[in-house]
Amino acid sequence: MRIPDDDAGALDWLLFAQAGVLSWAQATRELTPGKVRRLVATGRWERVCRGILRVGGGEVMPDQQRWVAVLAAGNGAVLAGLAAARAGGLRGRWRYEAVDVLVPYQRQAPDLLRRLPLGMPAVRVRRTRHLPDADRQRARPDRTTMARSLLDAAQWMRTDNEAQAALAAGVQQRRVTPAELDATLRRLPRPRRAALIRHTIADLAGGAEALSEIDLVRLCRRHGLPAPELQERRQDADGRVRYLDAYWRRWGLHVEVDGAHHMEVRHWAADLRRQNRIWISGDRILRFTAFDLRRRPTEVAAQLRAALTAAGWEPGS
Repeated sequence: MRIPDDDAGALDWLLFAQAGVLSWAQATRELTPGKVRRLVATGRWERVCRGILRVGGGEVMPDQQRWVAVLAAGNGAVLAGLAAARAGGLRGRWRYEAVDVLVPYQRQAPDLLRRLPLGMPAVRVRRTRHLPDADRQRARPDRTTMARSLLDAAQWMRTDNEAQAALAAGVQQRRVTPAELDATLRRLPRPRRAALIRHTIADLAGGAEALSEIDLVRLCRRHGLPAPELQERRQDADGRVRYLDAYWRRWGLHVEVDGAHHMEVRHWAADLRRQNRIWISGDRILRFTAFDLRRRPTEVAAQLRAALTAAGWEPGS
């Protein structure tokens, strides 16, 4: 919405602050109930769901979806989980589309699933007994901190891989640190996937910043291979600093884990040039896809073992 003029009234500023969404109670504090009904009847405002109004029409945008969820959930509600993390700047595409909201445990969680407009994702209202001030962030709308948001998202995701991916993305994108995740996790009583989350945070603290790198470290553990150094800095021939996905410095072995972006022509050509420079310097290089790490771990481990052995590694060394 456009920034209101200096002489705009309280209602204009409220609509600006809340992305054009407000509750019936907020609207009738500024206007008479009859005036609100006329605005709805003439199409200038629309009823999104019970007790929630919106200026104009068209698609309900993500920032409006968040306000609808929080306002409809009632007093004490805060945006949570992946929705809160995305509101805080987390990027990426996720299969999990629901908008999660936390409310105090003593409150009855309203059922919003049947009241939302077509095209708006489901809203899941979750009751919590544990939401200290340290886990809350004043924002528009109020939400949980990035660390709490990612930890809750990791608990609510459908699969372990999706849970790890959310945590890794937060660290990789510099939205949170492993230390912040760990401190927040210690405040949570009996979190779901506790062991998985603790191990993931430990891997992230050790340098793994992407899910594929975490998978690689765990693959090495399972198959008795030495752990690599992750996100190793190296200066190339042009003087630019590059980061290696995984590097066994002692044996001169470098591993690249390719995601989908490596298939793009400009990335592919740059990868080939970087690979040539590594070979010229005398190091070995192996390349795997993230799919290989998850679906063909035995084959990946066999090739890693062969490359390390060829470079002089011996089990137990």
